[in-house]
Amino acid sequence: MENFSFEVIKECPKTGARAGIFHTPHGDILTPVFMPVGTQATVKGLKVEDLKELEAQIILSNTYHLFLRPGNEIVKKAGGLHKFMNWDKPILTDSGGFQIFSLSDFRKISDNGVEFKSHLSGEKFFITPEKCMEIQHDLGADIIMALDQCTKANSTYEEALEAKRITKLWLERCFNSHNNDKQMLFPIIQGNVYKDLREECVKDCLPFAKCGIAIGGLSVGEPKEVMYEILDHLQPLLPKNQPHYLMGVGSPDCLVEGFARGVDMMDCVLPTRIARNGTAFTKNGRMVLKNAKYKDDFKPIEDDCDCYCCRNYTRAYIRHLINLDEILGGQLLSIHNLRFLTRLSQECRKAILEDKFPQFKEEFLKNCKF
Repeated sequence: MENFSFEVIKECPKTGARAGIFHTPHGDILTPVFMPVGTQATVKGLKVEDLKELEAQIILSNTYHLFLRPGNEIVKKAGGLHKFMNWDKPILTDSGGFQIFSLSDFRKISDNGVEFKSHLSGEKFFITPEKCMEIQHDLGADIIMALDQCTKANSTYEEALEAKRITKLWLERCFNSHNNDKQMLFPIIQGNVYKDLREECVKDCLPFAKCGIAIGGLSVGEPKEVMYEILDHLQPLLPKNQPHYLMGVGSPDCLVEGFARGVDMMDCVLPTRIARNGTAFTKNGRMVLKNAKYKDDFKPIEDDCDCYCCRNYTRAYIRHLINLDEILGGQLLSIHNLRFLTRLSQECRKAILEDKFPQFKEEFLKNCKF
């Protein structure tokens, strides 16, 4: 615990939005924060210098994908993810549970773990909670996730109840096999859309939450309003002196709504995925650069954006690149979209510190339709 601590600097009295500092072995994280996703030890198309320029504080990598390629042993031999990918700031690795969940036709879950087929080769693997910890120990991220069972949006109560039971069982085993004090283990709250199950899962997680807790199983197909309702229910139940991580959520409106409900950390592949398809985040909503109306539009994506893309290139040029499937187009839009979310997080933090967050939230959501 001496390597990790979290302090809340200011809390919005109306919403519960928090400005804090999360101290980790690879540096402090100012919260609330958006975390870019580097699934395979890289944020697609971007160098670490790009990430630092857009002021990313922490990035994610994926345990499932790195287990398959290049293998956790290779990453360990390289000195861990930080050295392997030349990133000297904090890293978070997920457990791989969500990726295995998405392979619903190729996996079998039991109390002991999960058997699954590789989406690459069809080869069978069996991951226990202990193996999940071993892999993440080898990867060497600052923050690691307990193996959990995620359920789909329309799961029955009985399915969600069973997944909650498995999640508790696996969490206990992850905790007991975790042995690196330079890595903080986050338990994950499951329970689908059932408030009583979510509440029970919080109670299951609290004994194992030493400096951080995650909320999983949202943004998997349920309406946004339902997600916000679950977050409202969870907010007063979560530990006040620990960071709250909402997993896999990254639309700008969801960032603001999540922060307004006491969430401190969020991540998503959305900003880079839509960038590769030619879509940009703006303060007025999404901009689809493929559209013909931008072919002779020589303005930046946003006049007041300080990102490398907006400082140097026009909508017309980016449209040209995207429509020709040039790699640079996706790179530039990825830089813009990630900077949009890191800057939005910074603006939320500033508004919290200045006691202006409710007004900021109202104004942003009024103008920004996603």
